[in-house]
Amino acid sequence: MDEALRHLAAAASVLLYGALCAATWRRERRRARALAEDAASLAGTGAPVLVLHASQTGQAETIAWQTARWLHARGAAVQVKSLNEIDLATLQAAVHALFVTSTYGEGDPPDGASAFVERVMGARAQLAHLRYALLALGDRQYAHFCGFGRRLDGWLRDSGAVPSHERIDVDNGDDAALARWRGQWQAEGAHVEVDGDGAAGEAFQPWRLRARKLLNPGSAGAPIFQLALAPAVGDLPAWSSGDLVQVALAGDPQRPRDYSISSIPADGEVELLVRQERHADGTLGAASGLLTATLVPGETVALRVRTHANFRLNGNARLPLILIGNGTGLAGLRSHLRERIPLGQHDNWLIFGERSARHDFLYRDELEGWLADGALARLDMVFSRDEESLHGERRYVQHRVLQAADEVKAWVERGAAVYVCGSLQNMAGSVDAALRQVIGTDRLLEITAAGRYRRDVY
Repeated sequence: MDEALRHLAAAASVLLYGALCAATWRRERRRARALAEDAASLAGTGAPVLVLHASQTGQAETIAWQTARWLHARGAAVQVKSLNEIDLATLQAAVHALFVTSTYGEGDPPDGASAFVERVMGARAQLAHLRYALLALGDRQYAHFCGFGRRLDGWLRDSGAVPSHERIDVDNGDDAALARWRGQWQAEGAHVEVDGDGAAGEAFQPWRLRARKLLNPGSAGAPIFQLALAPAVGDLPAWSSGDLVQVALAGDPQRPRDYSISSIPADGEVELLVRQERHADGTLGAASGLLTATLVPGETVALRVRTHANFRLNGNARLPLILIGNGTGLAGLRSHLRERIPLGQHDNWLIFGERSARHDFLYRDELEGWLADGALARLDMVFSRDEESLHGERRYVQHRVLQAADEVKAWVERGAAVYVCGSLQNMAGSVDAALRQVIGTDRLLEITAAGRYRRDVY
């Protein structure tokens, strides 16, 4: 009887997961249809105003579409594109363009502009006929505040383009700065608001901490905790693998913190991987301290799910995947595996790095179980402290990419998409350099433009 009940429970779980996948597919299809209808509705006679976005987590894209609707309400024909979708000829043919750009890390371009930077901004341009305006999104906590927006503005001016309005720099979704942008383009009497956080209109709600578990006891690194949370009231919202949550802090509600979701809706809860940060004076980081120490299971925290379109599977759902990451970056990669494996998508290769196998092999049982079952085609764990003891030097995930160069290239050539999740400093840049060495810069730009190279790095 127990065996029969287990089979029934397993069948029910599969049916539930299938229903959730179908609901997600329908939602994404509706979203794609809505975007297509938006694009069609913005068309008109005459040369269109280009509204160009450079986004990492979706905020710039959200504002770009809202800006396009304001312009269309004023009678303009509008075309919305990411910077990676356009070439120099498109800019040279345009008369008016609006740019909405984010900045990544310390002044870097977001992934939504990486191909544009190398292919367009690296060349000399004559754009004296172009009139433009630019909204730069950033965070003053970084030394190079709005660094990419300022760099793009400088390139446009050097190319002869003439600003119709001065650049507007936005500090972490500042309402006043966004209102100035809105005032330039919104038709009088219209009431479409900018969601400065790009969180798909969802309000912060109380979520209850169900459980918290230390995953790396004895580690030489900072503690990493797995957290399980669920809404305090109401149903679990829908999300897709690759999405984020934002956590709002009572003392600093204007600067919510983003965390990659490591679970899928079929798990019945939002699961996070959070590394406990500690400042030089010994105090805990505001957000990580709340989540890993202050918050007691049963208590609530203000949270909302945030769509992260640039890190979703989207058109890559049926392709082979190379997943590369380190530390808590395993969260975003695990969510993709948890979404794909029950659907029979087993052409997954995970390359993941941490300090030592003894203390830092996160989700070890799950990952080794998937490998044994064939749900992972390949698993490369790179433990830098163990590698140091064996070889006299520390090796990281980028070294494994180089060591497996032939296999990486073969996977890419048979259509694999590459997803990178984890630390921006050191790991992400080094992996990018390794991929350029293995498959070539031009090929990397090609798969980036095709949406087959995606990153969630921080």
